[in-house]
Amino acid sequence: DVLCEKPIIEKNRYKISFAGLIWEVDEFFRENKGLVVAEVELENEGQRFEKPDWVGDEVTGDPKYFNSNLVINPYIKW
Repeated sequence: DVLCEKPIIEKNRYKISFAGLIWEVDEFFRENKGLVVAEVELENEGQRFEKPDWVGDEVTGDPKYFNSNLVINPYIKW
């Protein structure tokens, strides 16, 4: 039996404290090498927060960044 689709998503996750919040930063490898995604958990949608200089565009809700889609259409093909 196959338990997961190929290619397997390989990444390192780092936790970085910034301005009172913990950011989870995923650095991807292999077929998704070069992709780095940062995520922060907020108490609610309206919560104000300071965005670090190293954070780029908002991609929440963009399906191409979902792990399930990175298997089908990896970053190196974008």
